[in-house]
Amino acid sequence: MPTPEHETGPTPTAGPERPTAGPERPTAGPEHPAPRTTDLPTLGEGGEGEGRRFMPPDFSIALASGRGADTPGPDGPLPIPGNGERRQPMRGFEEGYTDIVDWIVRVTHRIWEDQDIGYIYDTYSPGCRIHDDTGLSTGVEQLLGSTLQRVHAFPDCRHYADDVIWAGDDDRGFITSHRDVNVGHHTGRWNWGEPTGRRLDTWVIANCAVRENEIYEEWVLYNTGSILNQMGIDVVEAARLQGARLTGPVLDGTQAGDIDRLLGGRKPLPYPAPSRRDGADIEHTVRALFHNLYNRRDLSAVDRAYTPNVRWYGTGDRTGYGRSDVRTWARSLLSTFPDLGTQIDDLHWMGNDREGYRASVRWSAVGTHRGHALYGAPTGRRVHLWGITQLYIDRHHRITEEWNLFNEFAILTQLLRPEPAPLTP
Repeated sequence: MPTPEHETGPTPTAGPERPTAGPERPTAGPEHPAPRTTDLPTLGEGGEGEGRRFMPPDFSIALASGRGADTPGPDGPLPIPGNGERRQPMRGFEEGYTDIVDWIVRVTHRIWEDQDIGYIYDTYSPGCRIHDDTGLSTGVEQLLGSTLQRVHAFPDCRHYADDVIWAGDDDRGFITSHRDVNVGHHTGRWNWGEPTGRRLDTWVIANCAVRENEIYEEWVLYNTGSILNQMGIDVVEAARLQGARLTGPVLDGTQAGDIDRLLGGRKPLPYPAPSRRDGADIEHTVRALFHNLYNRRDLSAVDRAYTPNVRWYGTGDRTGYGRSDVRTWARSLLSTFPDLGTQIDDLHWMGNDREGYRASVRWSAVGTHRGHALYGAPTGRRVHLWGITQLYIDRHHRITEEWNLFNEFAILTQLLRPEPAPLTP
């Protein structure tokens, strides 16, 4: 679940004022019927693919205003709607939670704001896997230790839930994509030095795989560069220092084979045309965009996929408005890594053609630093990127709003780490 602090993020820029919601964004509606089981396919090449996954066909279970905190009751915190009565089947989950959105928001609140850090034992599996900007960590004890350090650095941090895009059920488990705004002050010592007393105002995304009251795998991006920059720390030097701590060989473009985008020397073809026009076509909309834009290098895909007044929010407090800004960002990334190959690792959504959709995309990419656009003089090093993108899609299947975080601080550490000492006999 989202938290403040280190190890994932961007290049130094000043943090802007908190952006407002974008146009035509689907909203929750209590008048909608309870979600029903659908026959939409599970999406996720290399992700959570388990045959088929339930995609909520409406917003009857969705984040609404005021859901970001607990409401105190006479016997402790109570859920916001009702008295903890279930609004969907949740076999094995703790009593008092109404639905999966209520669960992920209030578990986050209890651990980070109430500082009941030991609640991690109840809500994460013993061997949980956590992916962040530093790589993969395993086990609940390691998670608990890092959480204590982050709470110590920002003890007054508030966690405001901006949205939760979910899918799944209690048979196959749930997936949640939780975007959170973090606001607080740096008053405790952390791994970057002494407390600065500065104000923190950033946003994070965490995708959690949950079954029977336990998160067993989490992908979380903390926007680390934004945090470091707001604390007055030179992001480039911090990445250089972090890179010096890494061990193992440096992989450059001369040591690696073709990226999957050009497998066998074949040119990337345009994504196939859709075979159906209903909710399942959201899969096609998103996959076609990622493939045509980032593998095919068709920048005109932006004009087909986005509305003219799209709002775009990115890593390192980047913001944009309109198709031109979206296209500029894609062009910058591609010119920095000209051989970039991208794949979607997991995709889930909620919504319908009448109200629109909210979709969460977890993606990964590999590329060689051969261009100047983003990170200075080319190093020729091969880097691994991964990110989470939340898309708000109108009833015409065009994107009105995008929130996109990726592991930019980790990319900087890969590019700036020192050359290893040569092997000697």
